[in-house]
Amino acid sequence: MIILGIDPGYAIVGYGVVELVRTRYRVLDCGVITTPAKIPIENRLLSIHKEMTNLIERFNPDCMSIEELFFNSNHTTAIPCAEARGVILLAAKQKGLDIFEYTPLQVKQSVVGYGRAEKRQVIAMVTTILGLSKPPKPDDAADALAIAVCHGNSAGSALSGYFNLR
Repeated sequence: MIILGIDPGYAIVGYGVVELVRTRYRVLDCGVITTPAKIPIENRLLSIHKEMTNLIERFNPDCMSIEELFFNSNHTTAIPCAEARGVILLAAKQKGLDIFEYTPLQVKQSVVGYGRAEKRQVIAMVTTILGLSKPPKPDDAADALAIAVCHGNSAGSALSGYFNLR
């Protein structure tokens, strides 16, 4: 199973592409999609949509896992971030992907074993689980890989290897 993990945003979208065969993960790619702050939001959204479509076409994932939005204090970025998440979901659906959503707590619980884990703990566990020689950079890419691993762990246990035949 190839999983596209997404950490949504409008300035920075983290992505991580992992392949899961049985219980082994392999990183195919990770990085970020960035949009310049000085351009209109509609142009930023168009750029995100195009880049997401390109990623999906390049890796042909079986599914996409994406973090649900959570805003604790900065509500001024909530609407643009939700709009960016919308175009990400649209790109995935246009390419026929199944979409799975996880809360930050679910991701941390799945990857670290503790839902209130700190970012550095999540990055350390992602590095270990994926057998990476160094932590993925930037943090948005590491978060996207964690979201992909979360889905792999969830799908693997729920489906008893159904998707792992690839």
